[in-house]
Amino acid sequence: MATRKKPVTTLEPPADTGSHLIGQAILSLMGKLPTSKEQPSQAPADDARKKANAAAAKAALAAGALALPPGPLGWLTILPEMVGVWKIQKQLVADIAALYGQQATLTPEQVVYCLFQHTAAQGVRDLVVRVGQRTLVRRASPLLIRAITRRIGTKLAQRALGKGVARWVPIVGAVGVGAYAYYDTAQVAATAIDLFEGVIEVEAVEVDG
Repeated sequence: MATRKKPVTTLEPPADTGSHLIGQAILSLMGKLPTSKEQPSQAPADDARKKANAAAAKAALAAGALALPPGPLGWLTILPEMVGVWKIQKQLVADIAALYGQQATLTPEQVVYCLFQHTAAQGVRDLVVRVGQRTLVRRASPLLIRAITRRIGTKLAQRALGKGVARWVPIVGAVGVGAYAYYDTAQVAATAIDLFEGVIEVEAVEVDG
């Protein structure tokens, strides 16, 4: 007598669902620009690196702590972990802009570019364009912003699956997640320093998607 095989179930969320949730999280995160208490610095690069080191350590601690729950419970902490790190990085970008005396001209487009240029360059390609020694920041329409967050969400959803696998290895996985958050935040800082060191021109006309 033939036995019926039980259907194989998976704990991984569908990729399209993950990308949508991540995209929505990015969209809501960028709704309001952070303010900074930092003042323009005489040595902005040095002070920016100090802020970056502190922010990277904070991001590593936050991400590592959220990655501690093992197994299925760990899946539930992936998006909160990502959002928590992004909030730290978002404030870091504002602080670096302030150190370079450019807080008043900081835009959501610059923040999105700094946060995701190193991980989803194709997703932010429409926001910042280098023209010789100048950097042109394009003001994006709501339609384009949504399109960009969808692109970034699709890219980051693939990485989120790797984060989920790490949840099955308690402690060791958390250390790895924390180490990546440290590296990721350092990359955000490097992008921000490179951006704000140059001449920035913000486009007045919105770009349609």
